[in-house]
Amino acid sequence: MEKIIVEGGHLLQGTVRVNGAKNSAVALLPAAILADSTVTIDGLPNISDVNTLNSILEDIGAKIVRDSNQKVHIDPSSIVSIPIPNGKVKKLRASYYFMGAMLGKFKRAAIGLPGGCYLGPRPIDQHIKGFEALGAKVTNEKGAIYLHAEELKGARIYLDVVSVGATINIMLAAVLAEGKTTIENAAKEPEIIDVATLLTNMGAKIKGVGTDIIRIEGVKNLNGCRHTIIPDRIEAGTYVIAAAAQGKEVIIDNVIPEHLESLLAKLREMGVSIEQSDEQLLITTKKNLQSVDIKTLVYPGFPTDLQQPFTSLLTKAEGTSVVTDTIYAARLKHIDELRRMNAKIKVEGGSAIISGPIQLEGALVKASDLRAGASLVIAGLMANGMTEITGVEHIERGYENMTEKLVNLGARIRRETMSDEEVKQLDTKI
Repeated sequence: MEKIIVEGGHLLQGTVRVNGAKNSAVALLPAAILADSTVTIDGLPNISDVNTLNSILEDIGAKIVRDSNQKVHIDPSSIVSIPIPNGKVKKLRASYYFMGAMLGKFKRAAIGLPGGCYLGPRPIDQHIKGFEALGAKVTNEKGAIYLHAEELKGARIYLDVVSVGATINIMLAAVLAEGKTTIENAAKEPEIIDVATLLTNMGAKIKGVGTDIIRIEGVKNLNGCRHTIIPDRIEAGTYVIAAAAQGKEVIIDNVIPEHLESLLAKLREMGVSIEQSDEQLLITTKKNLQSVDIKTLVYPGFPTDLQQPFTSLLTKAEGTSVVTDTIYAARLKHIDELRRMNAKIKVEGGSAIISGPIQLEGALVKASDLRAGASLVIAGLMANGMTEITGVEHIERGYENMTEKLVNLGARIRRETMSDEEVKQLDTKI
């Protein structure tokens, strides 16, 4: 086990480059199953979730060649429809995209229930509703989902809840189905557009992506292609927040500013200076930041994945801020850890009420999930003294070389291997 140690109080300055989007990558890799020849994906982040998905692809017969950490060639011609190993599936929630991809390609699939960060109940009922509408029989046996269809036929599918995962999964299953499929109340996230772009380059016929109605006309087969992934708006947003919290002048490179409009609007409301160009953001912060309220919403609203990092920043703002997560009400586990660092935060219902400004103090804290880990790193940058963060494996799921990138900006942050004694004492300290 490892821990991250942050010495707070050092200003950030310089340029940080954003990697390819995690939330695209985890869908693009399963989507490659649908092709009849090699798919090349460029710009993949070198994170544990991507490595796990590549390993699952190899387990089911894909031939994978890595040109570098960020480029992978996937030859799916040898893939067979076999049950997907449960252990790896439980490492990340996005493993459920193999359901749609395998169902679309082979008309059957067997996969364990997905894992990932626990953020409260996250049912896959909308995914199953879509698969059944396309003609699949879906059963749950001993903790695994089994899907089977004699044939898949296009259908009109209305999602009761706007769901990124269900929208993508249904799209993966429908592109090779017979006839026309309409997904209504579809999610609009940029990552969905990215996946649809890959599928279109493979020969799929998809219209309306980025709106709430997606129309798909099934085709007989899909071909290999080359695709470059979009920049990660959540990684970009995390470094934007870090720069607002503890930066002097920080340039965020390889970013699509339009994907971050809800975040940038709130930061400007707080008093943060933001200059933007086509692919860069220049962040200059002020000492006296003003409190704001945020409510997470589906895209283009404020992203739930940036709620936790933003909460750390709000401890520096003057006045009272209210943070409400309407997507994952249980996504408040970082609050107790911020309280260990002297934050004045109380939770009422699904909202966190933050009083500031308050000087955070270094402490021993634990990352309970991916974005909570980012929140604690940002808090550590602002705090007096040393902050030790455990649960590093969560951070590795979504951020490539976070400590190295922050060191290049002037942060004093490092990773250390925990001693056996520290590991034993961890539960008693936290």
